This record gives sequence, C-alpha cells and structure tokens, in this order.
Amino acid sequence: MSASLPAVIDVWRMVAARRQFDGTLPLSAFKRLRDSLVDADGEVRFALEFGRDASNQAFVEVRADAELPLLCQRTLERYLHRIRLVQQLGLITSEAQEDALPEQMEPLLVPESGEMPAIDLVEDELILAVPVVPMNPDSTLPDAFRAEEAEEKQNPFGMLSQLKDNKQ
Repeated sequence: MSASLPAVIDVWRMVAARRQFDGTLPLSAFKRLRDSLVDADGEVRFALEFGRDASNQAFVEVRADAELPLLCQRTLERYLHRIRLVQQLGLITSEAQEDALPEQMEPLLVPESGEMPAIDLVEDELILAVPVVPMNPDSTLPDAFRAEEAEEKQNPFGMLSQLKDNKQ
C-alpha cells in the first residue's frame, strides 16, 4: 500500500502494519542536505518499506532516486550527481543490539517514544550518499592545467648527476 509521507511516524506501528510509503519530495524539503547542494532545484523519488525479516528483526528499507545539484571541485561548475540507493536499516532501541543485526543491515537507533520525522529516514541516506569531494565524471581539467601536466618535470637530482659526470 502506498501512502503520502506523514510528518512524524511511529516506527513500531509502521513495522507492525508493514506500511509502505512512496512518492516524490522537492530537494528544498531536505533542510540538512541543502548545505551540500548548489541549489534546491529538483526532487527525490523515495520509497520506505517497514517490516520484519525472517529472523524477526524490525527494519525499514529506504530507496531513493535523485539528481543532486553539486559543485564540481575540478571545474567549480554545477553538475547533477545521480544517486540511486537502497539501504536496509535495522531498527534498534539500544546500541547493545547493534551486534545482533544481520550483516546487510545498518543500525538505526529509534528514540524511546518510537516517533521519528519520516523525512529524516530519506534525508540521512541522501547525506551519506553525497561524495566528500564532488567531481563531475564528464569534466576535464582546464587547458591551463593540462599544459602544466604536459611539461616534462625536471629531475631535481639531475644537477647532481651532471656534477658527478664532470668529476670523472
């Protein structure tokens, strides 16, 4: 069942009901992610699926698809960085439960009340998917940098070998 995303969800009720949410949200809705973006033009397609796995571990699966406007650190120009992610988060109430999670699950510490802002589930994964140093894979170095690379670097010890040759 697909439904619009509520502002706050009770995680445990969503797991018990095996709820699913999907839709699109504007990039402007992600306040913490905005600091990493050039602008907020665009949207994120998302899906959240709550449930339990075969070992009865509560989880939420987060899927997101977006083109994030980032600043290429090579050219200092805006480019769209494609992100497609699927992450299964094991819902835990204490850090001691983390070791019991299946290997493919990342831990998500749920507050004692069980209530969380729903958008945070998507936003956290998007923030983690942003590259530390964004670089447009289609970009090339400006011509000035290529000219420097093309110049043959002079060996700093070249003079020593000339002095050695002169002594002989």
